[in-house]
Amino acid sequence: MEKSMQARALNKYSCWVCLVPPWGFSDLKEEELYTTYTQRQRQRAVPRLLAAGVLLQAFAALVPGERDLAFAYTSVTLALLLNLALALVYITIRPARLALNHVAWLALWIQLLVSASRRLGDSYNELLGWAVVLQYFTLAALPFHYLLLILYSTISFTAYLLVQYYSAMITENQLPDDFSLQQISNGLLLLGATLLGGTAYGVGEWQQRCSFKVTKRSLRDKLTIEQQSKEQERLLLSVLPEHVAVQMRKDLGLIDTQFKKIYMSRHENVSILYADIVGFTAISSTYSAQDLVAILNELFARFDRLAEKYQQLRIKILGDCYYCISGAPVEKPDHAVLCVHMGLSMVKAIKYVQQTTNSPVDMRVGIHTGAVLAGVLGQRQWQFDVYSRDVELANKMESSGMAGRVHISEATLSFLNDEFEVEPAHGERREEMLRLAGIKTYFIVRVLKPFGGEDKSAPEGEAVEGGDSADTMSDLKDDDEDSVLSPQEESKGNEELKILAMLQEELVTRDDDKELADATTLCLTFKAAEVEAAYARRTDPCPMAVAAPPVLLLPVVVALASFAVPPSWPLRAVYLAFVLETGLMNVLYYAYFRFAQYKKKSVSPYWKLICGTFNIAMFVAANIAPLIICGNYEAAIGDDSPRPDSVVQGGARRCIHPSYYYHIGAGALCGALWVSPLSGGARALFLVALAAAHAAPAALQPALLHRRASLDRDPYTSSFNASADYNETAYDILAQIHLGRHILMLFFIVIALLILNRYTESLERARHSRGERMRGQAEQAADLRRRNQALVHNVLPPHVARHFMGARHHHRDLYSQSYAEVGVLFASMPNFSEFYSEETVNNQGLECLRFLNEVISDFDLLLEDAKFSKDIIKIKTISSTYMAASGLNPTRQMQPSDGTLVRWAHLACLVEFALELQRVLAAINEQSFNHFVLRLGVNHGPITAGVIGARKPHYDIWGNTVNVASRMESTGKAGCIQVTEETCHILETFGYYFEQRGLVAVKGKGQLMTYYLQGRRDVSAGQTDNTHRPHGAEIVAGGDILANGAAQRVADPEANVPLLSQ
Repeated sequence: MEKSMQARALNKYSCWVCLVPPWGFSDLKEEELYTTYTQRQRQRAVPRLLAAGVLLQAFAALVPGERDLAFAYTSVTLALLLNLALALVYITIRPARLALNHVAWLALWIQLLVSASRRLGDSYNELLGWAVVLQYFTLAALPFHYLLLILYSTISFTAYLLVQYYSAMITENQLPDDFSLQQISNGLLLLGATLLGGTAYGVGEWQQRCSFKVTKRSLRDKLTIEQQSKEQERLLLSVLPEHVAVQMRKDLGLIDTQFKKIYMSRHENVSILYADIVGFTAISSTYSAQDLVAILNELFARFDRLAEKYQQLRIKILGDCYYCISGAPVEKPDHAVLCVHMGLSMVKAIKYVQQTTNSPVDMRVGIHTGAVLAGVLGQRQWQFDVYSRDVELANKMESSGMAGRVHISEATLSFLNDEFEVEPAHGERREEMLRLAGIKTYFIVRVLKPFGGEDKSAPEGEAVEGGDSADTMSDLKDDDEDSVLSPQEESKGNEELKILAMLQEELVTRDDDKELADATTLCLTFKAAEVEAAYARRTDPCPMAVAAPPVLLLPVVVALASFAVPPSWPLRAVYLAFVLETGLMNVLYYAYFRFAQYKKKSVSPYWKLICGTFNIAMFVAANIAPLIICGNYEAAIGDDSPRPDSVVQGGARRCIHPSYYYHIGAGALCGALWVSPLSGGARALFLVALAAAHAAPAALQPALLHRRASLDRDPYTSSFNASADYNETAYDILAQIHLGRHILMLFFIVIALLILNRYTESLERARHSRGERMRGQAEQAADLRRRNQALVHNVLPPHVARHFMGARHHHRDLYSQSYAEVGVLFASMPNFSEFYSEETVNNQGLECLRFLNEVISDFDLLLEDAKFSKDIIKIKTISSTYMAASGLNPTRQMQPSDGTLVRWAHLACLVEFALELQRVLAAINEQSFNHFVLRLGVNHGPITAGVIGARKPHYDIWGNTVNVASRMESTGKAGCIQVTEETCHILETFGYYFEQRGLVAVKGKGQLMTYYLQGRRDVSAGQTDNTHRPHGAEIVAGGDILANGAAQRVADPEANVPLLSQ
């Protein structure tokens, strides 16, 4: 069955290949969609064709041109009814439209040919002007395949010539001497109309295909941008809550005010969980830096999966410490229950890792419930964080807990609804802050009401082997599809199918008529003045097409000059002037166009308007010149009263076939549709003016329309209409109208062409509107991408964000980069903890954080300075501690021969940044009447930078260098910058001088000699590397890799009191 379906599809496309034009798309599905689109567009021309048929019958009713009036008006009535019936079928029966296209074309040509076969006039060219218009209309607008257009135009071309031959045979005893010349002229004019219509078809086809390709490219770009924006959005929302990210995106690009905006809100009844990896320091000595990052990433990725299951919001990772909250920013009545389940699952998870990696690690979990201020501080490297005294208490709950146990406060217990069995933990005996706060603590012993509706309970210690351990393991499995660092890329085939579906929606399904009607006035001008102005200035894809009408219609004018008008020098001069002036104008226009292309400038559309108007005006002038000559001749004949049947007067030939010039005028009116840009009203005036120009010779010389006895075959004379019901009065009226039939024809054709022009104008405006809509959507998507990108680059450094955007990564494919020479800075405000209070006057602490936001934001603004932006990046803030690093530029290339002044220039820049931080804080103190001071520590050496966490990526740096820099800050003196001895020697090369402080105990390093920076002196340009000692004691990445002050938090009693949160 499947094979037969594939065979049918193959046969379908095999047949389809035969119908694809040589200029078609190589992709058959694309070509099929394009054909459907163009069929839908050109289908709208059929009612316009029927309207032209109604106008033809109205003209036939006014000018029957018939020997038999009864037959004439009967045929007009039947034709009108047929046209109206076809229009009604078109409107009401949509499935019949495909067949109706062919029926309508055939019906109109039959009507024209039947009427033409029975008409009489001065030449065998009756209704030739209408034939020109229908031929042009067929090729330029009707929804036929190009092969059918060639066939139909050939049929109509041949049929008209045969009808004229038939008419001559039945009305004349023998064919006129110049009948062959008349047929040649008929054929040349129809050929000109065919070529003009074919050119219009080619130009329209090219424009449609260009529009199709531009739309496809725009949709592809839009899809790409949306995919990139989606990746950025996923990454952004993995770090920031949606309400914060949305507000930040809105505020991007707004004018800065005096105070930096703070994205902070207060939440009550929030459970805060701190979890610390016990034994991490021990295993860190047995793993390399990269392996350590991999272990942390693996573990924290699993924690992130658990956080999603238990509806937790991970706040931050501090070294080996993981903390999250429940109940904010979305309130949850069971926040404490979810938090305890999260803690229990973390204990299970670490035991699973311990078993699978044979590592002696465990989890110590502390939970406290209270109020928090949640939000983002600063302008760079945003991290959603929580601040409050309750956050500090939660931290103490963890540090005073026990490995493998979940330690909860009395406040948390009050929200558990007896869903857990607990036992006293007496944490207040181990932690002074808990004792002072009067908090009693408990350990979770047993789950009485398992999560997810399970009905079995298990002791905490047995849970790993218990019933829900498999559930826990399933929560911990790898799933890179859920990683925000794993963009969901689609295969190229799927992407193409999606683009084709979008194209179908945009081009075929979308109702362009309704949208255009809503956006334009009755005259098809856009209601918005700026949109109309943009449409008038649009780029013309075919600027040289303006020369087509005079060139394609010139052969018939030349042919007529040989027999239809008297040979005279004035006429030849007019033709010569027409050819030379038109040719010169088009050559100048082409030269200007090529010059503009060479200069890569756009050509004003008004140049095309001038050139097109000039071409048509010159052509019409050359066309009506013979009519003026003929009018003067006929007037002269009337004055001299020669024999009425004379064709020669005074040695000059008489104008035998002046009617041809009116039919050429119909071709000129078709060519006038090519003049652009013109509004609907302006084009109507232009067409009416051209028709009036052809009427002018007859108005000046009425003799041009007089009946010539032996030259004109008048259907209303008795010789042709000798019948019993002859009504002399009626025939006299019809005879007078019949004399001006060609001028009337031109004005009827003007109306028909205005109907056609409205159709083509609507297509062009719909294409323009779609293009503008595509550009607008692309700009909106690009703007969203820019805003997301700006936000993402404030979450991850730009080079790290670029690593993850646009490529598929498993969360095991870590971003990890080792750097040998990096500077690390910690800067804290130790007296901010005293400043912070949660009293009502401070809006429960919000105003204190608002001040801290101003400080951190001003620090961040320094990084926009050109002297700092290249070498220094902000890593993060930990409450009131600011962390930055230098030398993390991955494009920075150092040579072994480079000296200290080159290799460590970024370290000197980092010290300058630290000094600038002090100056900024001093200025803030002066303005706010505060007395905050910075305590700073700087160190240098190797580090490992990386991103951990697949669901909530977190960029950080690790290494002994980071730990020592943290200790330099925590053991330093307020207002001073403390450095190690090795860092001191390097900075002395740059002119800095120091005061020796003495030995300081650093965990894992023993006693280190440290120095306080005193200032900087001028350094002579000739100073070299020999002026300082080689740093043989340089720190190497090794076993003591903890992270970001985690050593400070564990080992330093002073640092063990968090300022607000860790």
